Amino acid sequence: MSSAPLLEVRGLNAWYGESHVLHGVDLDIREGETVTLLGRNGAGKTTTLRAIMGILRRREGVIRLRGKDLLGLPLHKVAQSGLGYVPEERGIFASLNVSENLMLPPTVSEGGMSVEEIYTLFPNLHERRSSQGTKLSGGEQQMLAIARVLRTGARIILLDEPTEGLAPVIVQRIGDVLVALKKRGMTILLVEQNFRFAKKVADRFYLMEDGRMVNSFPGHELDARMDELHEVLGV
Repeated sequence: MSSAPLLEVRGLNAWYGESHVLHGVDLDIREGETVTLLGRNGAGKTTTLRAIMGILRRREGVIRLRGKDLLGLPLHKVAQSGLGYVPEERGIFASLNVSENLMLPPTVSEGGMSVEEIYTLFPNLHERRSSQGTKLSGGEQQMLAIARVLRTGARIILLDEPTEGLAPVIVQRIGDVLVALKKRGMTILLVEQNFRFAKKVADRFYLMEDGRMVNSFPGHELDARMDELHEVLGV
């Protein structure tokens, strides 16, 4: 694993209208790492993902991918650089079936997974490939949202609350998928409230509060920091 950051964020400020929501966020992710953002609801975790991706346009600071500045790029150029975003609401097309949803997004860079590879990684999707989005369970919708990004060729996935509201067996399956993606060299920035799930997949953690990064630590320190996390997160 290279010591140089693949994705580097420095002094990132962001606004929703007149509301100043990110205050000087610093963040590094090395190639092949899985990094998890922790924080209460409203701490700025999702906003950080949206600002990095360029969905939130009013930003100041530095966002570099492989040393290239992303801040001034239009959204489609950010996607072409290899960043993929899976929002909490998943964003699949309810009127299309699984196969159609997979084929809809354009390939943005080389090396995307084939449909056959995706069905090997997500056997549930293969079984439901002719089912419309409205007929899928929440877990199947989450798998489809991740799979769709993998087909585009994205090498860095920004993943927002993938286990929210899902049954434990599906949470386990998504955890297995993220471990498998890590073994393939994928880089993942994860927003997640489920500590047990995050511990399984994360190399490092960042802790956010009120739009600021207040701490960071390696994954193996999670258990030792539980008292601090309960205090900050209120859980």
